Amino acid sequence: MNFWDQNFSVAGFKYGTSPNAFLVEKATCIAALSEVLVPGDGEGRNSVWLAQQGHRVTAMDASQVGLQKASSLAGERGVAIETVLGDLADWAPEPSSFDAVVLIYVHLPEAIRQQAHRRLARALRPGGHLILESFHPDQLAHTSGGPKDVTMLYTPALLAADFAGVLETAMAWDGETVLSEGPGHQGLAHVTRWIGRMPA
Repeated sequence: MNFWDQNFSVAGFKYGTSPNAFLVEKATCIAALSEVLVPGDGEGRNSVWLAQQGHRVTAMDASQVGLQKASSLAGERGVAIETVLGDLADWAPEPSSFDAVVLIYVHLPEAIRQQAHRRLARALRPGGHLILESFHPDQLAHTSGGPKDVTMLYTPALLAADFAGVLETAMAWDGETVLSEGPGHQGLAHVTRWIGRMPA
């Protein structure tokens, strides 16, 4: 059983069942009835919410336990999502196959991060958006969640470099917010928010 299977095997939902607040705020970037890819969505809180908005959603994760909980949550909410088990170290979606990609707290090891980000970005169709929220290196001063390895925390400049030549930067910001996302993300946090756009 991998790390995330163990995390998601406990009762309840580690990061809650409500969608990420930044995703809700910026969901207007996603056209109606879009095809949306949500890598690393764990137990499905963001995928299920997007499906409730009428989108066709593919949730991809390395945890079979998380994906099973995501499918159950979708059923409880009266929607359907497609689930895909995979590892972002080598998993690649078809190029130009999605209208939006949503990356919420998907912290990748430095060795694979840039190539994984680029593979996900290339899944966007022209005009599509990638919406990302992550912890910033300054999160190490807080206890509200996230990796304790600074190389797995993202600045806006790092993300702009990762996606350079593939996506245009539409928004880049970092600062403090208060998280209330299940037991896993609670309290004051320093986050990075970034939106990229595939040129038309």
